[in-house]
Amino acid sequence: MKIIVIGATGTIGRTVADALEPEHEVIRASRNGSTRVDLEIPDSIDTLFDAVGEVDAVICCAASGQLTPLTSPSDDEFTLGLKGKLLGQVMLLRRALDHVRDGGSITLTSGTFEEPTPGSSFGALVNAGLEAFVQAAAIELPRGLRVNVISPGWVRETLEKLGMDSEGGTPLSDVVHAYLKAVTGSMRGQTLTPSPRRQPECRQSKMTALPGIARDPGCEGFQGLKDLGVGHVAAPLFPVSDDHHLW
Repeated sequence: MKIIVIGATGTIGRTVADALEPEHEVIRASRNGSTRVDLEIPDSIDTLFDAVGEVDAVICCAASGQLTPLTSPSDDEFTLGLKGKLLGQVMLLRRALDHVRDGGSITLTSGTFEEPTPGSSFGALVNAGLEAFVQAAAIELPRGLRVNVISPGWVRETLEKLGMDSEGGTPLSDVVHAYLKAVTGSMRGQTLTPSPRRQPECRQSKMTALPGIARDPGCEGFQGLKDLGVGHVAAPLFPVSDDHHLW
């Protein structure tokens, strides 16, 4: 397959690209790499697809935000991350529809807060909104296209790099396997949350009557992640790339 990995200079994106390259053609894109894209600038997404042409899959491991108190005096500071992480990934999906081949996939990234964390309220809103968007958008995609979202918490290797307790972190390999499963599996409209502590589970909305969402057979295939440690709940925060922090 021909696959675009956005955020390929970050810890996760780089490792996802490395894992795919032995068997697939991988285009590494980021804000600072040789192939550039910035989710806050929609025109740069158009430029990326114009340059790359048709692909079989798009994986976005880029864009996040910082912890900001609810009492922050600036609305712009409080809503930092809205344009890139939420709206940017929405715009990415919309543009990808014209460039991903039949039966292809788009995989986005949200994030997980195990419990309320000071400064995380807007990040929680963005993550929940993105996951709801993916669930609803999945039934509208044409030509057998699929969209899913990965919702990781702290990565163990990131915690170690920061000199923090890494016991509750998810191994990077488990996080990467979730992205790979989203690309190679059959699930659609799902939120996949890597965790070393839980049995594998696809998070689905209560909209059980919607075609393509209710009891999606792809979730059965997701059981293949049993040995990879993908489950329902992860640790609190996750720096998606080396360029953006924290949710």
